[in-house]
Formats: sequence, C-alpha cells, structure tokens
Amino acid sequence: MKHKIYLIAAADPKNGIGIKGKLPWQLKGDMKFFQETTIKTDNANKRNMVVMGRTTWESIPEKHRPLIGRKNVVLSRNKNLKIEGTDVVNSIKDIIKIAEEDERIENIFVIGGAKVYEQFIKLRELTGIYLTRIQKEFKCDAFFPKIPPKLKPEKLNKGEEEGIKYEFILYKQK
Repeated sequence: MKHKIYLIAAADPKNGIGIKGKLPWQLKGDMKFFQETTIKTDNANKRNMVVMGRTTWESIPEKHRPLIGRKNVVLSRNKNLKIEGTDVVNSIKDIIKIAEEDERIENIFVIGGAKVYEQFIKLRELTGIYLTRIQKEFKCDAFFPKIPPKLKPEKLNKGEEEGIKYEFILYKQK
C-alpha cells in the first residue's frame, strides 16, 4: 500500500460530529484547515483523494461539489448510485484499487460520515487522524468512533471563533 490514509473530522467533547446530516457548527478556521489539509500534497504533480459516504456528499452545498483540487469518491451500499464527476464505489477495496491505479493520487482522506469513519478506523493501514477537537458540546446524532490507543495525539494548532475554542490534533503511531 503506497498511499497514506487519514481520517479528518471535527468533533465535540462527546465525539459528536453531526446532526441530521449537517455540521452542528460553522467554524471558518476549521473549514480552512480541512481544505488546506486535504488539498496539500508534497508532490505538485499529485492530488489527494477525499472519500465520503452519500449523506456527507449531500451535506456539501451543491456549488462546492465535487470538492475542487481533489479526487472525490463516494462510498455507498447503493450499487445503482451515479454521481456526475465523482466515483461511486461499494467497498474500501474499490477505493484502494482506484488509488493504486491512479498514479496521481498522493494521500487518501476519509471525510465522513460516522459509518464510513467506523469502517476505516479499523484498517491496519490507517496512517492517522486529523481531528479538530471542539471544546463545546453540541446536540448531535452522529458520532466519531473511539480512537485506537495505538494512535497518539500531537497538537498542531488551536483557534477560537465566537467564543468556541478548538484544537487541531493529529493522531498517529509513535
């Protein structure tokens, strides 16, 4: 496996990540971090892949779909789902195959939702998790899975908007 695989998410203190298919908060600093992290490559001739479930795809405003500068892949159980300009697959194996066959792909970023995170967090090949830890509780109905103990946190930065504090953390194997 030549690609690094990261999960990227924002979660409140109870690991809440969403409510009714939407983000429970609007934090420009977190969105900027997400965009920069998922677009940035070490090799200027490469691009990253973003992987998401159908609900996450639908939660992205239409004018921002597909996410520019990245290869977009939607993971869905629906074998008949077609999305213009985006690959739709039914398994993690299919995602890895697309990445392996496209020599332009540098990293794979899993961007949600909860069910997709649960599948990927179990992968032996998981490189790390970029987590924006929001330090305020929100009403949520979707949750980020428990982070494996083999992954250790490294604080990258922090921010605050409208009285909401948050930290950017990278969990990776030491």
